[in-house]
Amino acid sequence: MSQSFDAIIIGGGQAGPFLAARLAGAGWRTALIERRFMGGTCVNDGCQPTKALVASARVAWLARRAADFGVVTGPVSVDMKAVRTRKEGVVLASRNGLDSWMESTENLTVIRGSAAFVSPNAVEVNGQVLEGRQIFLNTGARASAPDWARGVPYLDNTSILELDTLPKHLVIVGGSYVGLEFAQMYRRFGAQVTVLARGGRVASREDDDISDAIRDILAGEGIRIITDAECFAAERRGEGVVVKYGKDHAGEVEGSHLLLAVGRVPNVEDLQLDKAGVALDAAGYIAVDDRLRTSQPHIFALGDVNGRGAFTHTSYNDFEIVSQNLLDGASRKVSDRIPAYGLYIDPPLGRAGMSEREVRARGLPALVATRPMTRVSRANERGETLGFMKVFADAVTRQILGVALLGIEGDEVMQSLLEAMAAGVSVDTIIGTMHVHPTVSELVPALLADLKPLP
Repeated sequence: MSQSFDAIIIGGGQAGPFLAARLAGAGWRTALIERRFMGGTCVNDGCQPTKALVASARVAWLARRAADFGVVTGPVSVDMKAVRTRKEGVVLASRNGLDSWMESTENLTVIRGSAAFVSPNAVEVNGQVLEGRQIFLNTGARASAPDWARGVPYLDNTSILELDTLPKHLVIVGGSYVGLEFAQMYRRFGAQVTVLARGGRVASREDDDISDAIRDILAGEGIRIITDAECFAAERRGEGVVVKYGKDHAGEVEGSHLLLAVGRVPNVEDLQLDKAGVALDAAGYIAVDDRLRTSQPHIFALGDVNGRGAFTHTSYNDFEIVSQNLLDGASRKVSDRIPAYGLYIDPPLGRAGMSEREVRARGLPALVATRPMTRVSRANERGETLGFMKVFADAVTRQILGVALLGIEGDEVMQSLLEAMAAGVSVDTIIGTMHVHPTVSELVPALLADLKPLP
C-alpha cells in the first residue's frame, strides 16, 4: 500500500531541508528522503569540514610567522588527529542540528533510504511506494575518478577528510578550486605538495592576471605546480604512488598520497529517471528550465544535480526560487542571479559578475581599475599584502559588471559589491559613500575612482 504526499523531496543537501521545512510550514504533507547524511556535500564533505581544516592550517602558518609580529614561540608542530577531531566536531554540530530540526518539523516525514522512481508521480524507498503531487530532486554530485587512476590508491575530497596522519608528499591532480585549497592546506600542515594541472594555468576559469597571482601565492609557500600535465597514468611504487604525465608519460611525480580533484558527476544513476520521463542534458545533469522545472513540470531539480551551479549558495538560492514561486506568487528565475563564488586559499579570492575575458567577449564599452593590496592599510597592518583588487564597470551606465578581489578579506568585500550590482547602484554612489577606516572595504571607493577605459 502506498503513501501519498503533497511533496516528496529526495536528498537532504543545501536545498532539500529548507524546502521541506518551508513546504511543511505551509501545510503541505511532505516527505524528505535522505540515504546518507543531512546537509549534503557542504556540511559533510565540502564547505564546513574543509574550512575547519583551512582554519587549523592558517593557525599553523601564523604560528610559524609569529616572529614577524614580535611574538616569541617555540617549535610549531601539527597534531593531525586533533585537527581531524576538531573538524568532526564542526561537522557533527551542523549535521545533528539539521537532523533535530527535520525530525521535529510538523507535517514532515523523514525517511532514511535510497529512492527510485517507479512512475512520474511515485518513488520507491525501502520497499515502500510513495506518491507525490510535486517531487523535488536534491541529490547532489560526487567526485569523479578517471580510468587511469584505477588500480592505485587515491583520495578524493571526501576520503581525504578522514586522514589523521600527515602525508609525506601529497600529489594533487587538478589545478582548480578544490585542488588548490587542499594544496595550500596540506602544505601549511607540513606536507610536501605537488599540483598537476591539465591546462596551462591553475584556476583557469579566472583571468590570466588572477590565475598568475594565485600561482605565485601558492608557489611562494613552497607548493610545486606543474601545468600542461596531460595524458596521465599512475602506478604503485612501494607504499606510495607514481603519477606519470605528458607525451609518452615522460614526466613523473612520486608521492606518498594521491588526491584526485578533477571534477564532479551528478548523482542520478539510482533515481531511475527514465521511469519518470525526466531528461538529462548533454553533460549528464538533470535538465531544468529557468524556474528549475524538469521535463516533467511537477518535478524540480535543485542544487548540484541540475548543473546550474556547484556551490552551497547556488543550491540554497535554488530553494529560494522554487519555494517563492510555489508559495509566494513570485516569478524568480535562475538567470536573474549574478554569478558569485569564492576560492578559499589564503588570501581568498572573491568573484562576482563577469571576468575580463567575458567583458571583452561581449564587446561591452567598459571601464577597469586595479589596485594592489599593498595599498590597503589593514593588509599592511596584518602583514598580508599579497593580491590585488580588480573591478569592471559599464562605461555608459557606470554600473559594476564584475569584480575579482584577491586579497585579505576579499571574499567578504566582494559581497558588498555583489549587492551593489544586484541593486543597480552606480560606482558614483559607492564613491560618494563614507567608508569606515581601517578596513579593506575603505579602498573600494578609491579603486572605483581609478576606473579608466578598458584598453
